[in-house]
Amino acid sequence: MEIASITYDKDTLGESNASRDLRTEVWRVGLLNLSETFGLIFTLYQMKVAFVLPKCLGRTPIAFSCDECCPQILSRLRAAQRFLKMKLQTISASSATATAFIVLSFLMTASALPIPQLTLAPRAHDGSFTSTNWSGYAVTGASGSVSDAKGSWTVPAIQGTCPGTNQYSSFWVGIDGFSSGTVEQTGTDSDCQNGAPTYYAWYEFYPHPSFLISGLTVRPGDHMTAEASFNGRSFTVTITDTSTSQSFSTSARVHSAQRSSAEWIAEAPSSSGGILPLADFGTVSYSSCTATVNGTTGTIGSFGSSVQVITMVSNSGAVKAQPSSLSSSGSSFSVTWKSSGP
Repeated sequence: MEIASITYDKDTLGESNASRDLRTEVWRVGLLNLSETFGLIFTLYQMKVAFVLPKCLGRTPIAFSCDECCPQILSRLRAAQRFLKMKLQTISASSATATAFIVLSFLMTASALPIPQLTLAPRAHDGSFTSTNWSGYAVTGASGSVSDAKGSWTVPAIQGTCPGTNQYSSFWVGIDGFSSGTVEQTGTDSDCQNGAPTYYAWYEFYPHPSFLISGLTVRPGDHMTAEASFNGRSFTVTITDTSTSQSFSTSARVHSAQRSSAEWIAEAPSSSGGILPLADFGTVSYSSCTATVNGTTGTIGSFGSSVQVITMVSNSGAVKAQPSSLSSSGSSFSVTWKSSGP
């Protein structure tokens, strides 16, 4: 941090009282505005305004709220605000020298406060996360380390009768999105649209839009296998309905893809209005889930502390979709619907 040096020449020392008073008032107003700004930040936090990291449309990267990542930042700001208020009470309208001292003192005090370490969400020792749109598992790694994600699932049937409003649930395998702004993925949906159960397959190279795969006829109970891979230049997604032997594959380049995570996810999709209601899919079962990280291929469970389990929750914190523990082989798990949210 650079602090401007303060020098005093003959003209400055001989300036009028009115000039000094004006200079002091400028400093006082500036400090007061800073104090009020900190106060506004606290007010927004107390009102639980959500700051999403990142918040996008479509099938989105994982979203976290300010409740989960801001407390340490706010603690530092709160300390700075208390210091500002104390100094504002001691400012003399007739002493520019005192004002300059106060500004320098504030800068030194703020810089001496401990720098917070950000956390994306409340974490347990087992790598547990909550999300408003994802439920399932992720394996994380350094940027550029993930080259493949593969898994299978059985298309779940919509439970009961579809409500009058549309509801959606997506099931997919992909690369990226856990801590980055792109997702390379393919999967199926079990939705309630216009009062009827609707099933289909799709792929997406987010932030590009998703596309319906018209060549695959998806039915509840079908066994799907999907893979997302990177060959050094482009990503390829492949999805196969092994119950009908239908398959689809396509490739694309994705600029700025980090290749820092592999995922096996049940998702509540999003529209321009936010996260959509989660359709009651009962339970979806994933199996044969593997990833390739730094050239090593293994099951989800083989990656130890790099494994992240994600529970989908509503804005109020109620569970929407709950993942099970991994199987003993580390390659299988299930996700169970709990509520539609959002």
